[in-house]
Amino acid sequence: MTARRRLDPAERRGQLLDVGARLFADRPYDEVRMEHVAERAGVSRALLYKYFPAKRDLFAAVYRQAADQLLAQTRLDPALPVLDQVSAGLDAHIDYFLANRNTVLAANRTLAGDPVIQAVITDELAALRERIVDAAGLTEHARALASAALAGWLVSVRVLCTEWLTSRAFSRTELRDVCLGALTGALSAVADLDPPPATAPSPP
Repeated sequence: MTARRRLDPAERRGQLLDVGARLFADRPYDEVRMEHVAERAGVSRALLYKYFPAKRDLFAAVYRQAADQLLAQTRLDPALPVLDQVSAGLDAHIDYFLANRNTVLAANRTLAGDPVIQAVITDELAALRERIVDAAGLTEHARALASAALAGWLVSVRVLCTEWLTSRAFSRTELRDVCLGALTGALSAVADLDPPPATAPSPP
């Protein structure tokens, strides 16, 4: 074991999360052991368990941190058309899925029935849905209808991405195009996702 560094509690927790994130990304969930995390972090198992009593607790904290970071990276830009904003956010999520395949599959397959992990996913999807509805500028009935449609779309994107990571039966471009096409179809009845046509200059 490497020599332990003295860190304050917040720094130590952050270090353990970073180590856990790397291990969960590198290995399937069932192959990660808490002793691996302790050894990689240079701490005793007793200290690790003080911060995270079980592997599931560590994974939940890692996944919550990743969700928060993705939400921070994918804030929508009101100056851009809605579809362009969602496309950029989708790309960021696919990039994360690619870099953290084992983590994503653990959350969506291995721990699919875990209420804590699913709460993290539910919270992220709810935040994304709210952002897209806000960006579309919808109110009242149209907002409620679009919000319901987006709830289904976000779940379908999650399923599609998990299937893609598992089988790689289609390309990333096809994954992205299918997701965006489904969004256009889901919202076409209540929102115009395309930028307005350029207005011709008035004659002098």
